[in-house]
Amino acid sequence: MNFAQGIPFALLQFLFLVHCTCLDTISITQPLRDGDVLVSNGETFALGFFSPGKSKYRYVGIWHHKIPEKMVVWVANRDNPINDTSGFLSIDTHGNLVLLFDNNYQTVRVWSTNASALPTNEYSVAQLLDSGNLVLLQNESKTLLWQSFDYPTDTMLANMKLGLDRKTGLNWFVTSWKSKDDPSVGNYTFEHERGWKQYGSVPVEPCDQYGHCGEFGLCDPNDKTEFECTCLPGFEPKSHSEWRFRGCARKPGSLIYSKGEGFVKLENVKVPDTSKVVVLSGLSLEAYEKLCMRSCNCTAYASADISEGGSGCITWHGNLMDTRIYTGAGQDFYIRVDEQKKKRIPRGKLEESRTHPDLPFVDIRTLTAATNNFSATNMLGEGGFGSVYKGQLINGQEIAVKRLSKHSGQGMQEFKNEVTVIAKLQHRNLVRLLGCCIHKEEKMLIYEYLPNKSLDYFIFDVTRRSHMDWNKRFKIVNGIARGILYLHQDSRLKIIHRDLKASNVLLDASMNPKISDFGMARMFGEDQIQANTKRVVGTYGYMSPEYAMQGLYSTKSDVFSFGVLLLEIISGRKNTKYINGSHFPNLIGHVWELWNEERVLDIVDPALCQPFSTDEVSRCIHIGLLCVQEAATERPTMSDVIFMLANETTLPPPKTPAFTFQSTESPKSISGGAVSLNRVSITTLEAR
Repeated sequence: MNFAQGIPFALLQFLFLVHCTCLDTISITQPLRDGDVLVSNGETFALGFFSPGKSKYRYVGIWHHKIPEKMVVWVANRDNPINDTSGFLSIDTHGNLVLLFDNNYQTVRVWSTNASALPTNEYSVAQLLDSGNLVLLQNESKTLLWQSFDYPTDTMLANMKLGLDRKTGLNWFVTSWKSKDDPSVGNYTFEHERGWKQYGSVPVEPCDQYGHCGEFGLCDPNDKTEFECTCLPGFEPKSHSEWRFRGCARKPGSLIYSKGEGFVKLENVKVPDTSKVVVLSGLSLEAYEKLCMRSCNCTAYASADISEGGSGCITWHGNLMDTRIYTGAGQDFYIRVDEQKKKRIPRGKLEESRTHPDLPFVDIRTLTAATNNFSATNMLGEGGFGSVYKGQLINGQEIAVKRLSKHSGQGMQEFKNEVTVIAKLQHRNLVRLLGCCIHKEEKMLIYEYLPNKSLDYFIFDVTRRSHMDWNKRFKIVNGIARGILYLHQDSRLKIIHRDLKASNVLLDASMNPKISDFGMARMFGEDQIQANTKRVVGTYGYMSPEYAMQGLYSTKSDVFSFGVLLLEIISGRKNTKYINGSHFPNLIGHVWELWNEERVLDIVDPALCQPFSTDEVSRCIHIGLLCVQEAATERPTMSDVIFMLANETTLPPPKTPAFTFQSTESPKSISGGAVSLNRVSITTLEAR
């Protein structure tokens, strides 16, 4: 190359160097201007001015130096861009790194670090490390004053941290760009949650905590509700509002040294605190019972060695602390009580006290707090005997609180009845009662919370019933039938519900039906067939004719109500609502009319879109008509109903149903049109 040829090339190199100067540090005398680049020592990262995408604004950022496509990993002034190329990055007189630009001959600060001011005789420098970290250092000591890793933008680099630095108070997190052309703070942030997340704990369950239920308390971890604490036999809470903390005391009038006393055996128990017990050996348990009885201070005893062939006895004298149930692993424990406390409460009888042997008592303050003071926003609905509120206990469990109206027809007797009946029932298609509360004139029942409200909320609403396809409806029908069968036949008690209707069938999150409201339920003896009452209480349209007219009720009364409910589920109509064009004033009569005209599928809910099995629907209508026969003896049992729902056997033809009287003014009367009007005087009839 001759000299003349080399001049243009050298000139180009010179011009390039003038346009883009590569620096290694920024100091008070050597700023970084728009067009200059600060490159890390290993040429891994670069710092400079850039405009993202189609943007005309200028930003200071860090990017990968050797990747052709500029991949920005950090932006200094992401929310404060510069609108021209007059910007420069420098060190001010206080030692901070600052971003400035010229505006009408005035220098404007856009961004700066927040490092502490340096002494007047010292200065700082900024350097870009090969890690991508921009650091501000004290020049002489190289002490770190500030670093970009403490203020990440949208990219995590090696050795960066996320979370809270409890020493400095810095919170490390990354936030997305608003768009590819705008690096300002976007809509998404990745950061550690402020708070602790529990992965495990010791103790695992509340009963593992020493003395969780207080003195003379018994902790049962198998109780899945909030109420794992009860009192030992012969004891009651010292305080109904805070008894967990204060424990239990012997019931008034029950003295352990009275003449009529004995011992109650508790099974599967982890015995109380043994730090102050007396251990004896050489005698039988019967002998130790007599020994304990002779001592006025002996409160309980248990075997000292529960292994096979073991012997010895432990006796407690004084308070009993930290007693709990250990299913399958505990031992027999004998607690001393007054003789009258050993007598069992007769089946079906609820004590006049505020507690029930099969059900936890809940304090009024707990329910007030759970329901936000029974606010209107927490109300789920109103029934015949009061209002129902949604609540949340302190452990997060959701509940439904049935608050009986002081002026309702359900008095103490109905309240006791509902508690006594449902406390003994356990079935997947019956609502679960968790507890009760009696406070002065207030009476409340606490149930499991079911999020989908009641059946009538869906099937009688024009919009919501469109979400109830036939499979859902048939599943609900079968669930209701199984729940009634359990009441009539499979439970420990034979129970007649007497108020089965769409609003008393609740639906859980999976749309499984659960029968509720047992205030009117009655228990039957094993061989009892029917009973009668002068106080007929029920819901018009669901009551069987023999109950409505004569006060007679039996399992067949519930079958009648089920038949009405079945026809309502299929049609989406209430039994008591008149249907245009029908010669009958109710749903039962209209279905019977269509049955005789062989047009029974006309009753099917128009919202019940195809495809569905017309044979299955026709069969259910047939079963519904069999259930609403006028004579109770003509109706099937609930076991028959479940068999008919599950099998394609031949069904008997239905006879004229009850309450199917026609209008005498209609010129078109069907053959065999029936009149079913019984005139019987009733002492009291209360509709709900």
